[in-house]
Amino acid sequence: MKMALIGLGRMGANMARRLSAKGLEVVGYNRSPAIVQQLAEESCITAADSLEDAVDRLTAPRVVWLMLPAGAPTEDHVVRLMDLLAAGDVVVDGGNSNYHDSQRRGAMLAEKGIGFVDAGTSGGVWGLKEGYCMMVGGSDEAVELITPALKALAPAPDRGWAHVGPVGAGHFTKMVHNGIEYGMMQALAEGLALIRGKAEFQVDLAQLTEIWRHGSVVRSWLLDLTAEALAADQRLDDIAPVVADSGEGRWTAIEAIEQGVAAPVMTLALTMRFASQDQEGYTNKLLSIMRNAFGGHKMEHKG
Repeated sequence: MKMALIGLGRMGANMARRLSAKGLEVVGYNRSPAIVQQLAEESCITAADSLEDAVDRLTAPRVVWLMLPAGAPTEDHVVRLMDLLAAGDVVVDGGNSNYHDSQRRGAMLAEKGIGFVDAGTSGGVWGLKEGYCMMVGGSDEAVELITPALKALAPAPDRGWAHVGPVGAGHFTKMVHNGIEYGMMQALAEGLALIRGKAEFQVDLAQLTEIWRHGSVVRSWLLDLTAEALAADQRLDDIAPVVADSGEGRWTAIEAIEQGVAAPVMTLALTMRFASQDQEGYTNKLLSIMRNAFGGHKMEHKG
């Protein structure tokens, strides 16, 4: 199989490497040319110097796989591909797009007979070694065309990927996956902080998380990564207590509200990330004022 891969950031570049190692031919393009040159020197890709060049190097039916940031970058490329591709070709969006956008883009491309697959992709920087978990949405014909790539990228040809539904289903299930991830991370972090706070027991968190990895109900890849991090450093003095949110947790919370489905764990985990990003602390300042006003409690002042 020959395909174009557009967007060679940390995940896209490793996907190119994995695809090439599995025998697929990849035409690669990235806005920054340095990584294109590097991958070409590694013999992982055939270098293209533009989106148009990448498409021209393919033969029908053509597959163009986008690994771009959600929003305007992905939208721009999909619109441009509408004029570069023809009926029977397929566009794959492997980024973290909102599933509503994927549904709209799928309908847009379908008007020209171009297939669209939204591939919710999990695996991060470990995907090159471990393989990627992929939830794909699209028509049977479009998914069948890209199946060799899915089998190559997955942990094994027969597991770690599935055609989960029509266009939009891939990014929808990946969105909820990330919401669950938020909750799992929050629970692990809170529990370990609670144990660390019981100073009289002097629990070795590296030792504890390591034993939890074997036979425990809470064993998971997140626990594995946490245990490895704590084995290297338990104090975490050099880490700022700020946790970013990429957007999918927000979309999951919004979806829960729109469906009227109770999702307190995922939603609270999201708001805890917001709290970590609060540089001004205005909410807590107001709370201090209220407490002082009704109870005469002392307020702390800067300086």
